[in-house]
This record gives sequence, C-alpha cells and structure tokens, in this order.
Amino acid sequence: MTHWIKGWLAVIAIATPVAAAADAGPTLRSDSTSEVIVAAANVVRPVLRPEGVQRASERLAASDAGFRTWIAGFRSRAIVAGIRKPTLDAAFAGVRYDAGVIRRDRNQSEFSKQIWDYLDTAVSPARVANGRKALDHNSAALDQIEARFGVDKEVVAAIWGLESAFGAVRGGEPLIGSLATLAYDGRRGEFFEEQLVAALKIVQAGDVAPRAMTGSWAGAMGHTQFMPTSYLSHAVDFTGDGRRDIWSEDPTDALASTAAYLKHFGWTKGQPWGVEVRLPASFDPSLARRALTRNPAEWANEGVRDTAGRKVPNYGRASILLPGGSDGPAFMIFDNFAVIERYNKADAYVIGVGHLSDRLKGGPAIQAEWPRQHRAISASQRKEIQRRLQRRGFGVEKIDGIIGPNTIDAIRAFQKSAGLGADGFPTQDLLTALGR
Repeated sequence: MTHWIKGWLAVIAIATPVAAAADAGPTLRSDSTSEVIVAAANVVRPVLRPEGVQRASERLAASDAGFRTWIAGFRSRAIVAGIRKPTLDAAFAGVRYDAGVIRRDRNQSEFSKQIWDYLDTAVSPARVANGRKALDHNSAALDQIEARFGVDKEVVAAIWGLESAFGAVRGGEPLIGSLATLAYDGRRGEFFEEQLVAALKIVQAGDVAPRAMTGSWAGAMGHTQFMPTSYLSHAVDFTGDGRRDIWSEDPTDALASTAAYLKHFGWTKGQPWGVEVRLPASFDPSLARRALTRNPAEWANEGVRDTAGRKVPNYGRASILLPGGSDGPAFMIFDNFAVIERYNKADAYVIGVGHLSDRLKGGPAIQAEWPRQHRAISASQRKEIQRRLQRRGFGVEKIDGIIGPNTIDAIRAFQKSAGLGADGFPTQDLLTALGR
C-alpha cells in the first residue's frame, strides 16, 4: 500500500498487528476480532499518579481546543475543495482530538523484522490454509474479477491476506477523527489533510456513512486497506449496487478494487512476480541490482537456473534480487514485482504477497535457507551505517535510515573496496567493518 500510508511506514509496516492475528483466518467472527484487540491492549502499564493524570488531562484539553480551532480553518479549505457544508456537519459531529492516534504515530518501533521472520508469519501454514479457504469461499467473485482485470486471483487473495487477514482485522478506528487528528498534529499534516479531504468526498458521494467509515489508525480502509485518495482513483463497484463498498462483510468490491489498482499500474497477465533461482558459485553479487535487467536466457548464460536446475522461461526482462544478502535465497524478479511494490515498497511485503500467491496456487515453500544468524538492525544503526559510508566518501545522499538503492550501491562500493562480497546487505557485521 505505498499509495497508502504504508509507503511512509515502509519496512516498519510489515510488522503490523495484522500479521499477529492473521492465522485467525477468514472465519473469525467480529466478536472474536474484538477479543483479539482487547487481549492485545490488556497489558500491564505504569499507573499515573493523580497529578500525572491531571497534567495529562490538561494537555488533552489544550490539544482539543487547538484541534477545534484547526477544524474551523479546515472547513474553509474543504469547502474550496468541493466539500459541501452538510457533509462537513455530518462528518465532524462528535469528532474530537484523538491522543491515542498521535501516540501510535510517534511511538513506532525503531526495529523492523528481518525478512525471514516476517515471511514466517506472512506465509505461515495457517495463513496458506486460510487463504485456500478464502479462495474457495469467494471463487465465483474472484474468477470474475480475474477475467475482468487480468490479475491473478491468488495475487489479489494474497494482498487480502496480508492486509486484513482475509477480512478478519480491518481496523475499527473512525477515520474522519483519525485523519483530522493526524492532519492537525501529525508528522505529515499536508499528506493527511489530503487524505481527509478525499475521505469527505467519499462520504459526500454516498459510498459510506461517516460513522461507518472505519479503518486503521493511519487511515487505511477496508478488506485491502485503501487510503482515501487511492479509493477515489481506483475503487470500483463490482457488485453493481451503486456503491464502492470496501467496508462490508462482502469483500467483492474491495478485491475488485485491488485488481483494478494492479491493472492500472501495469500488471502483466501470465508473468510471475519472481522465480526462486540458484546462482552459480562464481556469481558476482554486484550483478544483483534492480537497475540491471536481462532476459532469462541471458541470465542462464551466467549459470542462473531455477531450483530444479532448469532455465527460467522467457517471461520478460528481469533482475536478480538477494533480499537476505549472498547467504540467502535468490530471486529472478519481473515487472510484476514492481507492480506489487506500488502497494508497499518493502521487499519483504512484495515477496510475502508473491510467495503467498504461489503457495495458494500449490507451489512449494522457498527452498534456500535464510541467514537467520543475522540479527535485525535498528533505524539508528541503519543511520549510523549511512553516516560511516558518507564519511568514507561512498556517496550516501541522505542520513534517513532507509536502505534504498542509493545506500545499497554505497554499501556495495564499500564491500568491493574492502574485499567483501558486494551484496549490498546491511548487517551488524557491516557496521563493524565500517569502523568509526
């Protein structure tokens, strides 16, 4: 969901509570969902002393007063954007500043999961089993969606599984209040104000009532967790009832909207997202970069084969991906990888969707072993890697803790200079090798 807030959360997004609850499966009732949420919240916390409670109450009152002033100003901007006064009155009735949303926004974990830990949950045996049940239960709708949009039904189902555990964990936050709070007091006020205006347009169009517009604290909605702007651009009324309903128990509109989104961004029917491959011992890991694409026959000339030792069929130009470094599995990835990436930029998420879809088709588990000896590195450690690379002159543009193409290229350049395998993979060992 990079078109959604997950693009901002990036790798952190792959460790959401949805993953923890995913194995509850598509038959989880709403009362069971509530039990999951309540159980997660029922943890021991320090109890505020009376004066602490008073100070917290005073801060909340001050924030709410500022929030009211902000809403008054926002209403004028919303009217300019085409939102009518009755829509604003209905949407903001009873809306108050939500301190809990801001706490969650500002207290995200500094650590992200290693990709193998994420995939253990994302493509667990229970999730695969639940996915097959979901496919069977919704087979008629998914077959029609695949025929209409040309997107594999298993890919659509895999996104459904990772985003909401096949509809079990869709989020129950009132979106108008959450988005307004984040627009007023969040780290990305302009972004969330845009989402809030989009949400009001959805309400104004009659697709959903304000109180029924619920989702995650960060504004993602429905079975496949659309942000409001993406909903406006890509949601479809597949059932023909006059509403693009991604919130109800019937997931059809949400699944069709996801397929429409993938089609819009160039999904190629019949092309895999990627194929697990085996690399020859002589393979230069610096060749494993997204910018370097070759057709499968050219990769075969380098000794690259699938896990059965065969040449990969010609699905189009592809690059080699080493998501766990040289010691982990290798994948030959095609254009459809980048299409799934429009949902969420994290490699772990894209591989999770792709591999879950393969398993739903009856494919095997990933064959190669992951380098589980590598511990996860924190955001501060990722920034420190960037600082040390920059001090050594390896061309890191920003110290932001995001290991993107620029940082990966810098890591590879350092690894080559130090006589190390140039796989671009950030580890504790790399941090040590960079010195101070």
